[in-house]
This record gives sequence, structure tokens and C-alpha cells, in this order.
Amino acid sequence: MNGEAAVRAETLRGHAAAADRFSLLSRRGRLSGTHLFVGPADARADAFAVRLAKAVLCLEPRDPLDACGRCLACVRFDAGSHPDFELVRKPEDRSTIPLDAFIGDAGHRMREGLCWRILLRPALSRRKVAIILDADHLSDEAANCLLKTLEEPPDHAIIILVGTSVERQLPTIRSRCQLLRFRPLEASERSSPPADPAEEEFHRSLRSRFASQQLRGVELAREVTSWVEAAGKEAPARRARLRGVMETAIGVYRQAMRASGDDDQLLDRLAITIDAIEWIDANLNVAALIDAWTAMLEDPRIAQSPRLSQTA
Repeated sequence: MNGEAAVRAETLRGHAAAADRFSLLSRRGRLSGTHLFVGPADARADAFAVRLAKAVLCLEPRDPLDACGRCLACVRFDAGSHPDFELVRKPEDRSTIPLDAFIGDAGHRMREGLCWRILLRPALSRRKVAIILDADHLSDEAANCLLKTLEEPPDHAIIILVGTSVERQLPTIRSRCQLLRFRPLEASERSSPPADPAEEEFHRSLRSRFASQQLRGVELAREVTSWVEAAGKEAPARRARLRGVMETAIGVYRQAMRASGDDDQLLDRLAITIDAIEWIDANLNVAALIDAWTAMLEDPRIAQSPRLSQTA
């Protein structure tokens, strides 16, 4: 792995599922509107939001979620001077985000602030991105000013609110945003664990299976179930192994799409796996989840009937 790839892998550590969901939305032309990221501080949802913003604003992205780091937009973004990027957060000396941040001060109402600037056409990039950190601390007054912007954002705009929990967001805000939950990063995701030869060999075999056009769901389910159960009886260890398997699948499908373009079968399998990985921590029966996921990989049409949650 070269230095650049290593940096990218470290940035994605713990955020692979979220990254691939947004990459898929971008490939399908659906990356727009308003989003609510929630998770504890050590989930680093704020870091992911900033990374997403930089990639969206990049003029020469290497991937839908991978900024080049060299174009004028990236240079301006890193310098904190990109004209199409808005960042709002609670001042240290305030208990809430002030109303002025959204609609300007008393002398410039609706002629300054995020709600006015987000309506302007992009000046440098193709899109505009606004991140509202500390969304737990929106006052009722500020939230009410945001509602129309969140409900009808301009086509060129993406607005991301970042908070610690769904319960701390006003119902009117929650109902206008697409919700994405971030879990705390595990210790192994904060630093690179030593390589396990047996695990590396297993994942090499998996990559070959995932790359096959004629994927056999029953055979794959048997192999994955055996690997997951070998982690022991503790649920966290089993879930961690299954997450690793699904992340390997996601990596295979992303690499294949970079090589051959947006093939429908690859997009379907990627979407199915991104949905499945979000159910790992939902207290579902792991064996049933594996069976449902692998069956859908073999025949994506299954995913169009019962939802994964019902199947598992």
C-alpha cells in the first residue's frame, strides 16, 4: 500500500459503511439535500462530515468520496477559505448556536448568515456544502429559522447537521433530515492491528467469491457463518468478524466499479451490502442476517421484496 493509500485507509477507518453509502448515493446522482449525523464524540461523525464536504467540493475527485487534495478547491478548503463551504458551530462562550449565524445580525437580517449564503450559486465548485456542528445546541429560535432551508434546500446544496443523539434534536429538525447513526470507534479502528495470516488468507478467498459473476449464496453463507462462529460465543467478537467480511465485499465492489464503471449488478450488490452492514449492531440473529445477505447477493431481486430487517 503506498503512502497516499495508507492515509486514505486510515481516514476511512471505522467510517467505511458511511463512506460507501455516500459514494453509492453520489454514483446514482442522489447526493443532495439535508442529513443528520448522530453519534458520540469518539465516533468522529464531525471528521467524516468534513471529509465528505471536501470530496464533494473537489474539482478532480479520484472517487465520489475521495478528494484529490491538489486542485484549487482542495487548496482553498484546507486553507479555510473555500467560498462554497459553510461551517457553523456553537461559540465557546454561548450555550446555544446564535440566531445571527443563520440569518445575520439585527442590521442585516436575511442578507447574511447560512440561510442566505446557501441560496447563492456556487462560486468555485459545482456544489455548496454547509456543516452545522453542535446541532444538540440549536435554540428553538434558530431551529425555526432553519426549517424552510432544510425542507427545501437548493438543488446545488448539501446541508449536514452533526449531533450526539437523535433524542437531543428537535422533532421538526429530525423529520426534515436523512438520519445516519455513527457508532463509537473500536480500539482496533483507532490504530492498525497486527496482520493475522489466517485472516488474510480467508479474506483473499472471500474476495475471489465476491468477484464472481455466478456467486453461490448458500456456499458463501456456510463459509462466512463458520468464520464468524469461530470468533467464539461473545456477540461483539462475532459482529466484528461479520463487519470485516462485509467491508471486504464493499472493497471488492468499489474496486470493480472503478475498473469497469457503474455496472448495475455491482451497484446492486454494493447497495445490499451497505444496507446489511447497518444491521450488524441491531441485535439481529447473526446467522439469519448472513443467510439473508448472501441470498440477496446471489439474486438482488430478493432485496426488492421483504426488507432485510424482516428477512433477518
